[in-house]
Amino acid sequence: MKNMVVIPTYNEKENAEAMARAVLDVLPEDSGILFVDDNSPDGTGKIVDELAQKDPRIRVLHRERKEGLGRAYIAGFKRALELGAERIVEMDCDFSHPVQSLPALIKSDADVTIGSRYVRGGKCVGWPFKRWLVSRLGGLYIRFMTGLPVKDPTGGFKAFRREVLAGFDWGKVKSMGYSFQLEMNYLMWKAGATIREVPIVFTERRAGKSKITPQIARETLAIVRGLSRFRRK
Repeated sequence: MKNMVVIPTYNEKENAEAMARAVLDVLPEDSGILFVDDNSPDGTGKIVDELAQKDPRIRVLHRERKEGLGRAYIAGFKRALELGAERIVEMDCDFSHPVQSLPALIKSDADVTIGSRYVRGGKCVGWPFKRWLVSRLGGLYIRFMTGLPVKDPTGGFKAFRREVLAGFDWGKVKSMGYSFQLEMNYLMWKAGATIREVPIVFTERRAGKSKITPQIARETLAIVRGLSRFRRK
């Protein structure tokens, strides 16, 4: 398949089927979905298996246990490369990332194309002001500390050209959780990849529970300190 959308799942039974249908509806026929399920106790794994039996464009990678979003994406990227995908997209299963923006991501000629909340035309819907402010200030802090020239450095809705992932040294990635997003953006930038941001409307999840925890916030701060341009000096 030319385009593969990698979607990690953990307890997403309320979203998985609708997400699969929505994604496949907006993408060309030579595109598919790879669900990466971390042995969800709510039965998500069984649901996506049933979807895969009905539609050959849907694939499933089962992992024995939950090891964090970053590890799930790495496993998914490797499988997508094995399947021959030329453009690999990462996105959440909770409808916070706008499915209708997928065509713009896969049509971009950049090495990495980020669906951005903070470029002109992008925005967040359904967030209280405090959450938006924390996210915005956090992004500015990351940019200041690392020098990363990306307005939405923690953006997790993005597409990669096959070449930049096929030659990537996965041993450089330290993140287990959501900080994987900013670390990958940073490592791609340092490797010389071309990065483009396209505006998206980010929406609060439709169903299920958020996976954000205080531990994730602590890991993010630790990763930022490790990548700090001031520390490198």
